[in-house]
Amino acid sequence: MEIALAALALAVGYTFSSIRVLRQYERAVTFFLGRFSGTKGPGLVFLPTFFAGMKRVSLRIVALDIPPQDVITRDNVSVRVNAVLYMRASDPERVIMEVEDYMYATSQLAQTTLRSVLGEVELDELLSDREKINAVLKRIIDERTDAWGIHVSAVEVKDVDLPEQMKRAMARQAEAERERRAKVIAAQGELQASETLAQAAHTLATEPMSLQLRYLQTVIEIASENNSTTIFPIPIDMIKPFMDLAGGGAAAAARGARTSELAAGPKPAALPSPDPTLPQFRIEERAREGRAAGEKKDGGGEAG
Repeated sequence: MEIALAALALAVGYTFSSIRVLRQYERAVTFFLGRFSGTKGPGLVFLPTFFAGMKRVSLRIVALDIPPQDVITRDNVSVRVNAVLYMRASDPERVIMEVEDYMYATSQLAQTTLRSVLGEVELDELLSDREKINAVLKRIIDERTDAWGIHVSAVEVKDVDLPEQMKRAMARQAEAERERRAKVIAAQGELQASETLAQAAHTLATEPMSLQLRYLQTVIEIASENNSTTIFPIPIDMIKPFMDLAGGGAAAAARGARTSELAAGPKPAALPSPDPTLPQFRIEERAREGRAAGEKKDGGGEAG
């Protein structure tokens, strides 16, 4: 009797030791006497102890962090990039049978693919077109891991660490771009303002009273401020008659001076000034000859 109870207890213990419980997200790849016998789960699974074994495989999505990688882009810029990979085991049998450690293998494949893909793009494309790069990384890694029974759902580039010199150069480039945009916007504003002012001037020119109303409005705006001095602009039309009158008087005076000069006749030619370089005796001789000629003329006149 005692032997039967011992055998029964041994059988119950062996049965309980052969029972496995798998969660909903787990699958068991079973082996019987070392040979693959199938995939089981979830729930209660019976595997004879000492004769059968199993490997648990989780079907949940795993976020695999890709360590930072030193990459040289196509335009010879050294950057440090890290990423994250989202994957899950789609075929538990191949995950266990085809690769020894699928997590490690996928991590190494993701690192090498990240370096090779980013080495073929330029820095501007890496910074501005993340979606395209992520899609290329996902496609390449998914194709390589499909034989391992792993499905890659997404690959995301997390951070791009740039050298300090490159950061300063990009900052100067961004500042120059902002200044260019500011100048273009200011020029466009000046153009629009000139067009509007031209339209306003055309409207004011067609309606003279509108100009007067605008003048009064400007005076009201000046008077509303607490200014000690108020400037009243005078239109050109108000002083134009006086300017015409002054211009007419000056023209009449010029015409009168011209008429008097014509009536007086031509002015006698001025005698040449004595040459200071001639000797003094030459000057005296000429003076005596002039007096002698004058006396002769007077004598001839009396004789006649």
